[in-house]
Amino acid sequence: MKIPALVLALAGALAVASCSQQDAAAPVAAGTPAQSYDAVIAQGKGFTVGTLMSANTVYVLFDPQCPHCGHLWEAARPLLGKTKFVWIPVSIINGNSAPQGAALLAAANPLDAMTAHEASILAGTGGTPASGSLTPEAEATIKKNTELFTRLKLESVPFIVTKSASSGQIVTHSGALDTPALASLLGLNPP
Repeated sequence: MKIPALVLALAGALAVASCSQQDAAAPVAAGTPAQSYDAVIAQGKGFTVGTLMSANTVYVLFDPQCPHCGHLWEAARPLLGKTKFVWIPVSIINGNSAPQGAALLAAANPLDAMTAHEASILAGTGGTPASGSLTPEAEATIKKNTELFTRLKLESVPFIVTKSASSGQIVTHSGALDTPALASLLGLNPP
């Protein structure tokens, strides 16, 4: 009976492809993908990387302390020449999430700052050190992003919402993906 063991192993691997407050797999979102898309566009505030003049924008709600968000960052990097990403930090995991999110938002070069931060997270060293104090503006931004996350009834990060570049349909996804799967979700040709 090796097949059931394989199925259980795959199910376990899929269940941990995202981080949550409860550390369990969660529904993608309440409401429709269109409602999530509209809310994130109107209310989410993040930093932009990739092809700034792209007709398509990919929105990613992430927690700076989430290793699965780090894996998604690494998977997204080869696609930066094909689309624009807006990374929207939330604070759901621990006390380091908000200051690190604020530091990433304030970075002069968000691409380099996020790359260094996520490399540190994936290496298990906690991410880029952030100052202990948040400016009132940064604190308000992270708080509003986190409230948006909660209003959408999301329970895990990373959370992706975009329009497919090939079909124009709104798509959402909760959890990390590898580069080919992310390209497919976004309606892009793999790099």
